[in-house]
Amino acid sequence: MRTPLFVSVVCLSLAGCSPAGPESGDLRTQAIDGMEQVYVGAGPFVMGSDPNDPSSEPDEWPAHRVVLGGFWIDRTEVTNAQYGLCVAAGACRPPLHSRRFGRPELEDHPVLGVTWYEAGDYCRWAGRRLPTEAEWEKAARGTDGRAYPWGDGPPSAEVANFDQLFGETTPVGSFPAGASPYGAFDLAGNAWEWVADTYDDAYYQVSPARDPQGPPESVNWRVVRGGSWNTAAGALRSANRFWSFPRRDYFDGFRCASDG
Repeated sequence: MRTPLFVSVVCLSLAGCSPAGPESGDLRTQAIDGMEQVYVGAGPFVMGSDPNDPSSEPDEWPAHRVVLGGFWIDRTEVTNAQYGLCVAAGACRPPLHSRRFGRPELEDHPVLGVTWYEAGDYCRWAGRRLPTEAEWEKAARGTDGRAYPWGDGPPSAEVANFDQLFGETTPVGSFPAGASPYGAFDLAGNAWEWVADTYDDAYYQVSPARDPQGPPESVNWRVVRGGSWNTAAGALRSANRFWSFPRRDYFDGFRCASDG
């Protein structure tokens, strides 16, 4: 009778006796919209850019250490087909650019022309949320400080859709060679992506070192990240920041995130 008790005590003291948590790069699929998500493990990374980097912009300064909890992020941008599920459910408004929406040949392209508010509506309907700016950047560049999701090499037609190389958006996940360290696609090019944060060009000078949530909503600007099919290569850097009014914009799409 003593053996089961002994095994129970030992099991409680060993991490291996309880189910292991997710590891960086793990995948899961969301039932409501079929979206795959990748896991980004907890820990520090370097956010922003060094002022001595000639490719950097002042709103990226300084480079600073940020610690995040683990989280899940959508593997791709939300597509027209997925957004259509939310519209059909009555939880989302149709996007501005209806000529692109509902066309079978564009179902697997990123939805464009949604406001920051509508992107949030979709994520809430799907049981998720918009990623913070810090989460987005870590998902894109990992922990080694790389310039782009795929590394430090310059953008090309093999890794991203940008600078009108293809004349329009491309189906999500079309550039596996451009995947981030965690396996997320299209974090450079295809569509600008809304994140949760308000934009402040000096925020990095005062932002907290742990789980920054962005500045107070004192201005009517929101951060967009990643560049689009229409932007030059410089916008594809993982540290690059840009802003948009939270209204509709032709080039703005999004992806969602979930707590780990």
